[in-house]
Amino acid sequence: MSTYPPVPTVDEMARHFSRSVRESRRDDQPYRHWLLKDVLPIDICTGMLTLPIAPVVLGRTDGTRGTYNSQRCFLTPSMRERFPTCAVLSEALQRPDVARLMAETCEFDVAGSYLRMEYIQDVDGAWLEPHHDIPEKLFSMVIYLFTGPDATEWGTDIYDNDLKWVGRSSGAFNSATIFIPGANTWHGFEPRTIIGVRRLMEINYVRPSWRSRDQLCFPDKPITVG
Repeated sequence: MSTYPPVPTVDEMARHFSRSVRESRRDDQPYRHWLLKDVLPIDICTGMLTLPIAPVVLGRTDGTRGTYNSQRCFLTPSMRERFPTCAVLSEALQRPDVARLMAETCEFDVAGSYLRMEYIQDVDGAWLEPHHDIPEKLFSMVIYLFTGPDATEWGTDIYDNDLKWVGRSSGAFNSATIFIPGANTWHGFEPRTIIGVRRLMEINYVRPSWRSRDQLCFPDKPITVG
């Protein structure tokens, strides 16, 4: 029985992703970050977008995601078992060569960390207050997978140390932004109308001290770099 969409192999996924990382563009303002294009194979994009997981309608939120943790969608072992797209994506980013490439590109120590990935589906009313990621996150990446006439306005908002808005990522389909969490890495999502669904992936490598083990792709398998 054939499946839709076709699922690339882990090797194909890793090669495609690694090429995007190698071709990334670094920008140091207002803090160091990397911009990527064509991040995932198109069949992986389609596989994520066609997961039978309905967006959660929360209404107006408080500007954080932590208040509705029980309703968030992480690529857990059960997700990997049920959905081949989730399995291939997780296994590729768990690979020592891929993790080592990102660590060398972005200059952080990945060995011994754990892979955490979340599939986010924001609907109208969702927003994020300016914040910087907690120190337990060693690496943060957002891949934009939304489409529609207003989607170009749905990128991540960027702020300076005074929390002054200084810009917004493009939000182009299958593009991504990477940064290494720090005290100055202020970002968020200003309240604005969302017609449709703002779909994206958040990818982190997190410290062994990460408490929410149920959010990890491989909770019993730390990253090795070989």
